[in-house]
Amino acid sequence: MDARDLVRQARSVGSVNGLRAVRAAWRRARIDAQDLPRRGPERARVPGAADGADPLPGGGVVRFARSSLRVRVAVGGAVFCGWDSAEAEPSYALAEGCPEADTRAVIEPDKDGWRVVSERVTVLVSRHGAVEFRTPGGVLLRRDLPPRWWDPVAGPRDGGPRWVQRSETAADGAVFGLGGRAGGPRLGNGAYRLWNTDPGDAFGPGVDPLYITMPVQLVVADAGSHLVFHDNSFDGRVSLRDGEEGAGSGHDRPGGCELRMDGGPLRYWVIPGSPARILSAWTALTGRPALPPRWALGYQHGRWGFGTAEEVRRIAGGYRERGLPLAAMHLDIDHFDGHRVFTVDKERFPDLPGLARDLGADGVRLVSIIDPAVKLEPGNPVYDSGVAEDVFVRDARGRPVRGAVWPGEGLFPDFTDPRVRKWWGGLYAERLAQGFAGVWHDMNEPVSFAAFGETTLPRSARHALEGRGGDHREAHNVYALAMARAGYKGLSELRPEARPFMFSRSGWAGMQRYCGAWSGDVATGWQGLRASLSLVMGLGLCGVPYSGPDVGGFDGSPSPELYLRWLQMAAYFPLFRTHAAIDAGRREPWEFGPEVLGHASAVLRERERLMPYMYTLAHVAHRTGAPYVRPLWWNDPEDRKLRACEDAFLLGDALLVAPVMEHGSDLRSVRLPRGRWYDTATGEAYEGPGQVLVDAPLGRIPVLARAGAVLPVAGADGGVELEVWAPAAGRSGGGLLITDDGDGWAEPRTERFRARLVGSRTVVEREGAEEVGYVVRVRGDGG
Repeated sequence: MDARDLVRQARSVGSVNGLRAVRAAWRRARIDAQDLPRRGPERARVPGAADGADPLPGGGVVRFARSSLRVRVAVGGAVFCGWDSAEAEPSYALAEGCPEADTRAVIEPDKDGWRVVSERVTVLVSRHGAVEFRTPGGVLLRRDLPPRWWDPVAGPRDGGPRWVQRSETAADGAVFGLGGRAGGPRLGNGAYRLWNTDPGDAFGPGVDPLYITMPVQLVVADAGSHLVFHDNSFDGRVSLRDGEEGAGSGHDRPGGCELRMDGGPLRYWVIPGSPARILSAWTALTGRPALPPRWALGYQHGRWGFGTAEEVRRIAGGYRERGLPLAAMHLDIDHFDGHRVFTVDKERFPDLPGLARDLGADGVRLVSIIDPAVKLEPGNPVYDSGVAEDVFVRDARGRPVRGAVWPGEGLFPDFTDPRVRKWWGGLYAERLAQGFAGVWHDMNEPVSFAAFGETTLPRSARHALEGRGGDHREAHNVYALAMARAGYKGLSELRPEARPFMFSRSGWAGMQRYCGAWSGDVATGWQGLRASLSLVMGLGLCGVPYSGPDVGGFDGSPSPELYLRWLQMAAYFPLFRTHAAIDAGRREPWEFGPEVLGHASAVLRERERLMPYMYTLAHVAHRTGAPYVRPLWWNDPEDRKLRACEDAFLLGDALLVAPVMEHGSDLRSVRLPRGRWYDTATGEAYEGPGQVLVDAPLGRIPVLARAGAVLPVAGADGGVELEVWAPAAGRSGGGLLITDDGDGWAEPRTERFRARLVGSRTVVEREGAEEVGYVVRVRGDGG
């Protein structure tokens, strides 16, 4: 236990839930001591020598002395590998089950074993169990060494054997992903735990793990990129080691990865290709990102501590009176009756539907927090209904598992049971009746306050796991994913005419098909601002494109400068939301003085101006999996200097955003990808690749536009205009505009535009039409 754990636990004991946290911790420890399978003597095992192979559609099975390996190439190029008879299903990650096999891929003998050749990758299996993935040209992407298992001597242990797999990647490979990590987005040497965790305090770059962990790695190297996903939800640890190039000697040391899992199957997917192709294939496998309603791309304001309806009206009125755009207000747990989920404190919020109607008249929606735990309280309708339906997680002896949560002692629905998900989804009718337009899921790692040890359910707690049965060791990491599934389906059925709006603090691979994410309790400080960018980019590269932080940080009081710099950066994130703790300083723009208010007003107006572009990116993400916020190397993965850049990002393909991340800075050194880039504030042109110094006064951060970009933006009259940045000589450019009715399911309209130089004049054309149909405003010199 480190010092941070001790501090967190001391705070927990000293809180209003302190005594309950002590009892819950002792109860959890006692239950696990009684019911968790003991780890007795174990026997190490490796595959052994191969003795043959059997062909199957898409590949085949290689038989070893003490194991077997199934290799299956799917249509689209993703490769599945399953050891010890592990199959691709059942899986919480896969959206539509295992995709069809590519019947053109067949297993055949090779000089040192067998090979499976497909259009995009060649898989080589050695006679001792090493597996290589190579490009069609023969370049090595990944080499997985023979795995090792630790089998219980006394017979099968619940959860299966522990195992370890070591892998080698290119010496120059950079690793991204593993869910939401505060230190990144490129993941350095060290160990990363795979266990969704509430850190118990506001976090910065040094805290790991956090709320969303995923066994998903995107490896980017000169020779090629690939994604690897180990489909196993047990507790585990990934240890990374950078490679070293041989300085011309030809003796490179490959990059290294060691994955240790406490149980579950050894099965994984490998997807090769360009970053865009990888994310497209990955989200085809695990589900295309849910498309948020258009209003959810607007600016949103929340706080833990809006004590009354009058306070909510006052804050919303403050935005309206100052002419500041506001799309939604978020209500935290303090609007519940005694913190009980699916309730309202009628004294402080006597007419919540009326409040929602009044705010809605000004274009402001209400969004509600939802926690998973239900207060153990006979007479509470949600509790009584849950008991009648038998929905709560039980221990191995059949007793409901109790935890310490905000309303007191509570029980936890088992979202891994389809019957429970149906019950839970129906409860959202109460939220809709109160006038809420969306929800955010919190405390769903899941969290039970504890004075010591883990702040979650006993590992021995029993779960349905879709009828297979199992315990919390397997269910923990997919708990929030299953909760999101219940909420998304429930909202879709209760209000079928509207797309659900939902984001979550926790989740797992595939969560994007139901919801987005937010940072959780990021620390107020410059390091928290840096962590915010790492989280958004890392989640996007894991297939979760819609995310954002608590602007200004969750705790404390940001300085006016820090608040403004955070607001300026987050204005280019998909989820643009301020939020803070009940004891933190205010986050309204007018609380930081007239200078900051003026600059903040410009930030919010610019976000509104970019809404057609942001909404187009939302549709692109929904169709292809490409994140809104992309690393600078997205289109240039072979550029090592771009791979090393962690303080700037692309918004789509058109804009490069360089946040200010240091106190007192009014200049930014910006690494440019290849091509011409225009400073959108001054119109000055820069040529990439290279590094330039750009002015960054307090009122703005550097935002550069790619030459040739056609950006749909909101005009002064509210209609769409095209902002066109002049192409460089001899080059053309273009852009998209995707529109629909805003929050329903109607088929969207897609328009494609091309920009080119004719002499010194920039000409814009719309594909398939004689007229552009929009006001065009050309910027840049076109030289």
